Amino acid sequence: MNGRAILVTGASRGIGRATAVAFAAQGDRVAIHHRGSPELAATVLAELPGDGHAVVQADLTDPEQARRMVDEAAVRLGGLDVLVNNAGVFISHPVTEVSYEQWQAAWRQTLAVNLTGPANVTWCAVQHMIPHGGGRIVNVSSRGAFRGEPGQPGYGASKGGLNAFGQSLALALGPYGIAVATVAPGFVDTEMAAERVSGPDGDQVRAQSPFNRVARPEEVAAAIVYLASPEAEWASGTIVDLNGASYLRP
Repeated sequence: MNGRAILVTGASRGIGRATAVAFAAQGDRVAIHHRGSPELAATVLAELPGDGHAVVQADLTDPEQARRMVDEAAVRLGGLDVLVNNAGVFISHPVTEVSYEQWQAAWRQTLAVNLTGPANVTWCAVQHMIPHGGGRIVNVSSRGAFRGEPGQPGYGASKGGLNAFGQSLALALGPYGIAVATVAPGFVDTEMAAERVSGPDGDQVRAQSPFNRVARPEEVAAAIVYLASPEAEWASGTIVDLNGASYLRP
């Protein structure tokens, strides 16, 4: 088969969609994961250049669904060379404004999708990568892991955990030829950020960057494609900030 076998979670829209398109454009075979958007996933599938692509479905909060989805992707693609952990949720739950029950529910759902889900998908993907001599894993984190998310503290915490997870796995999997890296975008022009970017405070959001704009999904996808490339092995363990200088960390 031509190209590599790529699994992108949360690929029916936004960064995941742009990433699937970018991989397919260079001749790779892509599995488009979605949780409950079959029509959107089918639309992405139809626009991918080349052939050998697939659509796979799973609720990543369910460990058995995650395992089934990864195994199905590997079968349909003829292996698994690259995993992009992109699926995520952004749930508002300010500590001073929600009930205790709402607080618990938001944390439970956010951690299950943004942290435990990627951990389970990664474990399953590694089982396919090691026997075939290695691979690449790229996690999609967030600027919020560093600067904090006062209205969505579970999101910031989950992305901070994802950063640490990626660095731990970079150490654990390097001996098996698997490089693990992370991208940390700021605001990106996607459905997830549409309310803020297009709303009354959109100008303030854009002004956070000296470029006076937010990122395009394709810009994030380009970084993911590089980190997943054979040439990027020495970037294993890195966290790449993609926020247009809107937040500068030491």
